[in-house]
Amino acid sequence: MSERGALRVRLNRLAREVAKFGAVGAMGLLVNMAAFNLLRQTTEIPVVRASLLATVIAILFNYVGFRYFTYRDRDKSGRTRELSLFLLFSAIGLVIENGVLYVATYGFGWDGPLQSNVFKFLGIAVATLFRFWSYRTWVFQALPAREAVQTAESFLEQRRTEQPHRVGS
Repeated sequence: MSERGALRVRLNRLAREVAKFGAVGAMGLLVNMAAFNLLRQTTEIPVVRASLLATVIAILFNYVGFRYFTYRDRDKSGRTRELSLFLLFSAIGLVIENGVLYVATYGFGWDGPLQSNVFKFLGIAVATLFRFWSYRTWVFQALPAREAVQTAESFLEQRRTEQPHRVGS
């Protein structure tokens, strides 16, 4: 396979991964925003605490989606490590997401229902960039064997095209 072909394959694989991550993330966004607004409208829980609870619910939902849909083909041998890293990076994302809402609410006094939703959504957007990078880099790692097989196949293909055809062998 040529370098251009290999690059095309990698970009196609990345595009599929981004699409799957986005599909799970969109569902998680709906879960997060629905839980947030339900808590805001039906309880007396302060806005940032309601957001924290909603984020935790979405994190649990997203783990199932990422593990069994987006990254189902990735290494499953170290589930304890995977879950620990997922929770660690999710907690960092939780701080990013809710930090934006906290600053808007308590730093600027923007705590109306529309403002809270806008800043919650903005926090989710910023945290999503971090989560995508950290999950694909550290949590749901690609199987090393697959990469080795692909490298070997591309090497063999390159060798086949470089060798002249022998006649009468």
